[in-house]
Amino acid sequence: MIPSGARMARRRKDKPEDERRLFLPIGRIWESKPERSPSFAKSERGGRRKRKGFRNFSSKYEMRGEEPMERLLEFLNGYWAELLYKTWEHLYISGASVIMGVFVAVPLGVILTRFQKLAGWVIGIASVMQTLPSLAILAFFIPVLGVGKIPAIVALFFYSVLPILRNTYIGINHVNRDLKEAGIGMGMTGWERIRHVELPLSMPVIMAGIRVSAVYLIGWATLASFIGAGGLGDYIFSGLNLYQPESIIAGAVPVAFLALLADYLLGKLEKWATPEGLEKSGETARGGS
Repeated sequence: MIPSGARMARRRKDKPEDERRLFLPIGRIWESKPERSPSFAKSERGGRRKRKGFRNFSSKYEMRGEEPMERLLEFLNGYWAELLYKTWEHLYISGASVIMGVFVAVPLGVILTRFQKLAGWVIGIASVMQTLPSLAILAFFIPVLGVGKIPAIVALFFYSVLPILRNTYIGINHVNRDLKEAGIGMGMTGWERIRHVELPLSMPVIMAGIRVSAVYLIGWATLASFIGAGGLGDYIFSGLNLYQPESIIAGAVPVAFLALLADYLLGKLEKWATPEGLEKSGETARGGS
């Protein structure tokens, strides 16, 4: 009877020396040989601590011990054209969702100011939809609309409604009542009061809701990659699965930049859309996002 330890030693001795075992933890593949382990070891050249390479079979890049900045520059040099296309896809998905939200939520908010009893129910329903998980909404539209950009845009549209709807309703309700009555005294119709009095005075509050919605959707649009819609989320999630920090950075940094740029440009649009005389007089509506 051979002891278990001796049997294991004989079994290892019988195995070919060049046989390699592969471990697959969370999307990463590396060889189990010591020289390929994910530990830090001193390099013979320069004495600097470099990371031994993970072997990634789904990418042409291998972590050969370069510095993170070098790997990032190499990644950008190889994929800059695709990065521009993914950025355009991301802008298209989030921008289309915000535009749809503006065209639906602003008129609906104006209508709700005329039906105060209905307003609470509608805004409550929009608030409940806002609490649903993003992935659940995306998955809900797959059986109806399939995969791709269309279900992603429709799902994100529902998330854009609440900030714009609530700010439109609050902004118009907080317009000075004396100014509304002045419009009635001048013989304005209901549409003329909305166009010339209520909307201009509530424009800063409405634009605040649009800015919040745009920034949110640019971040949430990264989840659209789960249903094949593309965008910068492809880089982020593939980088997480394959342990490629350069891919994560290439996706996350443009998303943050797009959010800041959208907020800045919409702030300029808000200043342009608000009549100059109203800014100086301070008679704009007071509300919150």
